[in-house]
Parts: sequence; C-alpha cells; structure tokens
Amino acid sequence: MLSKNDDIELKIDGFTSEGSGVGHYDGMAVFVPGGAKGDTVLCHIIKAKKNYAIGKLTRLLTPSPDRVAPDCPVFPRCGGCAYRHISYDAEQELKTQRVVDCFARLGHIEISPEPIVGGARERYRNKAQYPVRMERGELKIGFYGEKSHRVTDCEDCLLQPEEFAGIVALLRRFILKNNISVYDETTGRGLVRHIYLRKAFATGEIMVVLVVNGTALPASDALVSRLTEAFPQIESVVLNVNTADTNVVLGDKNILLCGREYIEDVLCGVRICLGPMSFYQVNHAGAEKLYALAAEYLEPAGNETVIDLYCGAGTIGLSMADKIKNLIGVEIVPEAIDNAKINAEINGVENAEFLCADAEEAAAQLLARGIRPDAVIVDPPRKGCGATLPATIDRMDPKKIVYISCDPATLARDCAAFASLGWRVDRVRPVDMFPGTSHVETVVSLVRKNPNMYVDFKIDLDEQDLTASEAHPTYDEIKKYSCQQNRVKAI
Repeated sequence: MLSKNDDIELKIDGFTSEGSGVGHYDGMAVFVPGGAKGDTVLCHIIKAKKNYAIGKLTRLLTPSPDRVAPDCPVFPRCGGCAYRHISYDAEQELKTQRVVDCFARLGHIEISPEPIVGGARERYRNKAQYPVRMERGELKIGFYGEKSHRVTDCEDCLLQPEEFAGIVALLRRFILKNNISVYDETTGRGLVRHIYLRKAFATGEIMVVLVVNGTALPASDALVSRLTEAFPQIESVVLNVNTADTNVVLGDKNILLCGREYIEDVLCGVRICLGPMSFYQVNHAGAEKLYALAAEYLEPAGNETVIDLYCGAGTIGLSMADKIKNLIGVEIVPEAIDNAKINAEINGVENAEFLCADAEEAAAQLLARGIRPDAVIVDPPRKGCGATLPATIDRMDPKKIVYISCDPATLARDCAAFASLGWRVDRVRPVDMFPGTSHVETVVSLVRKNPNMYVDFKIDLDEQDLTASEAHPTYDEIKKYSCQQNRVKAI
C-alpha cells in the first residue's frame, strides 16, 4: 500500500481522459499530472486512497520518446492544455485510442475509426473568456487552474489570436489606471468579473465583452476610444450584466457601448451573425472540416428532410441546406434560435424551419405532426442525448443518423442505446477540434442493422393497401410484424 509522502519510481504507461499520466505500482493506479506515456519518473505521493494514488512528478528519469519541450510558459499551471509536452502525432494517436476504448468499454461496440482529422496546434480559438481577479493585491487576468478557481495570469495564450493579448493588456492598464474594482467571489463585491473576446476569422471582426457586477462601467467612453483606436478590427464593445452569485460567466442583459450588437463570420460559405450569447464552434478551420465530414456521412441526394437536433445558431444544418429539400433545426436556447433564423434569412435559405424546444420534446412534436425525416443530425452537449431521445428518434424512422459528439464516453453510451433499437455504427472518425487539450470530437453515422427487413415490411404493407402514414412503419411495428410472421431472426 502506498502512503502520502512516499517517493517512488514509476513507469508511465498511459493517460487519463483529462490528460494526466498514469502508471501502476504494485497493481495500484498512480496518476501523475505532467507525465507522458513511456516516461520513467520519480514522483512524490500527495494523495493515497485504497485503490489509487496521485503523485507529483519530481524528477524525469527517462523521458518518453514522445516528449517535446513545452512551448508555453504557463503550461501546465493554467489548466487549459493537457498535451503541450508531447508530439502532435502522439496526441492524435492517444485521442483516437480514447474513442476506441470508450466504445469498447462503455458501449460494448468494436470500431475501426477512420484516421483522425487534425489541425493547427496554435492560434485556432476564436473565443476566450478570461476571469479577472485581485489576488494578494495583484491583478490577475488569465485562466483558472485545473479543478480550481485560482487564476493563472497569462499575457498571451498560444491558443488565442495574437490580437487578444494586446486587447487584454490594454484592459489591464485601464482597470489599474482608473482604480476599477474587481469581482470577489467570496464577498460578491467588485465590478469586473470576466473579459470575453470573440473573433470572426473569415472577416477579422472582433467583439469585446466586459462582464460586470453592475450596470455601468466608469470611463467607458474613454475605454471605447482607446480600444477602437488601437484595434480598428473591433466592431462591437458590449457590457454584459451579471450580478448573480453564480459560476456562469454571462448574465442575461447586454448593453451596447460601441458598434453593432454582433460580428459577422463566414463558415462553410454561410454568413453567420455572432452575438455575445451565440453558440459557435471555437475552432473555425476545424468546424469547416467537422461540418464537411458530417455532410459526407449524411450523403444527401437533394430530396431529403433533415432534422438537426441541438442546432445552436443553425450552422451545421445551414451549411448543407442547399444539398437537401427541407431542414428543421431544434434548440432550447431562445437566443440561439433567433440567431439561426437571422442566419437563414441573410443567407437566403428558404427551406429551413427552426423550433425553440428541448430536443426530445421537439422530436415528439414533429413525430405527432407526421414528419418523417430521412435523416437526423444530433450534436448534443457533453451529457449526450439522454435516456429516452434515442427511442424517440428511432420512432421517427430516419434512414440515417449522424451523431456529432464532444465526449466519446456519452457517445459510446448513446450508440449502445441506438444499437438496442436496431441500429449499427457504420462509420466513425475523430476530429481534433482542440489540439493541445484533452478534448476530442467524433462524427458517427448510424444505419439500420437490417435495412432489407425494413424495406420488405414496407412492401408488405403497401400490398395491403394501407394509408400513407400506416405504410411508413416504426421500428417497433416492424418487430411486432416480424413476430407475427415468424420472421424474428431477420431483425
């Protein structure tokens, strides 16, 4: 048994899903942040439990062949990146393996994924949220350390556009010069909480949002003048009001200080309006690859009705609206639906409908309206589709499901749920939307396990001269019919 303050030599043989190295000592898992697969390290045990321990890397005895010198001065303290100490080839390999492992362990599905789609490791993010804190009399603007609310000061994050560093430096000087108070989480007092920046990569336009615990900012006119003079690409300066005792970054109210209420980008040839509340993929180049892959998996022929669940601002569906007959987007966030409708209008898309509702509720409503989609696209949050949405989608009888996931674990769980309903995983491809971090996106296409049985049953129904709605069976009806006709083995 290991004990706290033990010093041990350890071979690192893998990674956790969060990016820590993991080794085994007398059969016990030992997690070592900063370790790399293939390292031999000396580590100091800082926490020991019955089944695992956590160690601090004190000396690198034999480096992994995958190790590289970190190129960021605040890695790993800032908590944003997990893999700046290994090569990008090694990072892509371990992310692919994570997807495979999740499908095998959590979904009990064996997959052979297509090669991971990679991208640039630097300057790819189009959005940054910087917490602002005063710690021991020192103003800190940067990022939260891993699993903490301690702010690591960061003058220039290598994942963010170069302009962001200059804007943050200007705001830092402004706060100090004007003695503007900074929010204190323990007391709930102080004004400036976060700095939130967005950049539209296609147009170069930038939005600056100051999140404040109040309704006004001292010397705001002077700030706007300095910002727009130093950075002419700034098209919008916004004050976001957040007076709640919450960890949520943005409040519900925005006050425009300068310019427009939005900036405009172009993604996959689609013009997109972005406000402070808009959901948008943070990697522009990666998003174009991701959506192109989703369209490839969808294989549109031009006459399909497609339902896009968790559609956000409509970017995925609108990027392929010219390749299908009808698009129905669903999102629970009202601001996102408003953005989606605006984006459809400015792009002249007339074959799109957007509904503000929970994905499961909307799917049930569409089913009740008799809408039978040819395909369904789902791009859920990290928690996945939930317990009952797969069955609701199945009852809508699409020919194909395209699932875009930001969490391989919930993806594997949901694919297992679809498998129990008669679907199989057809194609899988990881997409590295967040190089340097522990996150990986995955695109999956799902098709029916036995499409011939489905077609045969519809023919049988047609021969019985049923109505159009009756002649479009659900999977449950197919199973019931198969039992009646002694055709169970075909399911």
